[in-house]
Amino acid sequence: MAEYKLLLPSMGEGVMEATIITWLFNEGDNVKEDDSVVEIATDKVDSDVPTPVSGKIVKILKQKDEVAKVGEAIAILEIEGEGAASEEVKTETPAATPDADTLKAIEEPLQTTAASNVEFSGDLYLSPLVKSIAQQENISETELKSIKGSGLEGRITKEDILAYVANRGNQPVQQAAPVQAASTPKPAVSAPAATISVSAGDEIIPMDRMRKIIAENMVKAKQIAPHVTSFIETDVTNVVKWRNKNKAVFEKREGEKLTFMPIFVKAVVKAIQDFPMINVSINGENIIKKKNINIGMATALPDGNLIVPVIKNADQLSLSGLAKAINDLAYRARNKKLRPEDTQGATYTISNVGSFGNLMGTPIIPQPQVAILAIGAIVKKPAVLETADGDVIAIRNLMFMSHSYDHRVVDGSLGGMMLKHVHDYLENWDLNTEI
Repeated sequence: MAEYKLLLPSMGEGVMEATIITWLFNEGDNVKEDDSVVEIATDKVDSDVPTPVSGKIVKILKQKDEVAKVGEAIAILEIEGEGAASEEVKTETPAATPDADTLKAIEEPLQTTAASNVEFSGDLYLSPLVKSIAQQENISETELKSIKGSGLEGRITKEDILAYVANRGNQPVQQAAPVQAASTPKPAVSAPAATISVSAGDEIIPMDRMRKIIAENMVKAKQIAPHVTSFIETDVTNVVKWRNKNKAVFEKREGEKLTFMPIFVKAVVKAIQDFPMINVSINGENIIKKKNINIGMATALPDGNLIVPVIKNADQLSLSGLAKAINDLAYRARNKKLRPEDTQGATYTISNVGSFGNLMGTPIIPQPQVAILAIGAIVKKPAVLETADGDVIAIRNLMFMSHSYDHRVVDGSLGGMMLKHVHDYLENWDLNTEI
């Protein structure tokens, strides 16, 4: 028999560690190859880690709520055969060493999610767990920068920050109350300002981990960006006719459903190309103009939570490619199969509130983006049409869109013109467009 070290696998560009949520097996249990043995969390994404070998779990090295680095051993399995341990040592070192692209992603602060760096400067990367401890202990950015991290690339680990908290009373005077008083107050997400009375029969439901992160991010997004919202009503009769004509053919050919979302994404991408200054982020007093057009797609999960998987390089995909990418992301989001990198790097987001039967909404801009589009339900209504013989009233398919944008860098003219171009592309949709 030989020992096999189960390592935390690579989870995509810029993701260097994960928090253990729960073990699906106990020490002494036998597992088969490809069995999911542990659930992990990186920011908002929960995922499973499968074992590449069959064997018996003899030692769990990382317990619930502990943080493991990519390439670090999280459990030891006993397997049949010899030499397995030495083979695993060979694979452990390169797995823990990020490649050049990963290091570049780490160094670019705006490539990380809002939950990782929105409250602190871009050169200070904190894992969700470390960040949570820092907030709970009211540790300022000045103090965090004074902590010497023992993690990869000098990052602060859970052990580092807990050791700092334990010895905080011995820290220099300049890190005490005056610095804390000058820092921006942390938004009270879990502790409301007003006293809430609980009556007999009321049910108290603790927030789960994802809901806490969503609540925190939404409060911060509203505090950071001054929101302005523009509205427009769009005649999408041509879009409806085109989809009705092509959906059966597309499903038979590709084995995929043809929804309205690929059409909406196509129109948004064209409008972004017309107005590239909507595809930006703010870093201090600098505006970062994004080269790639990565469209976030707000997706409701079965448990009621929200996640935003990202269509990478949407401008390079055909309608067919967009349909497949959207269906794949939606399926994996609802079945907890998203990878951490699937939710990173969005430069603009679309929220389809019409899927709930809502006519319109005023969505919150996800940081560090500067705009988001909400698409309402498509409703048949009487509308006035201009014809060569004069105005007529006809039944048309109409839809409201609302565009929320960050007024720090997006003025009403840019935000409004961007929305109008999306409107124009949809109203003038060519019925002969190929799919």
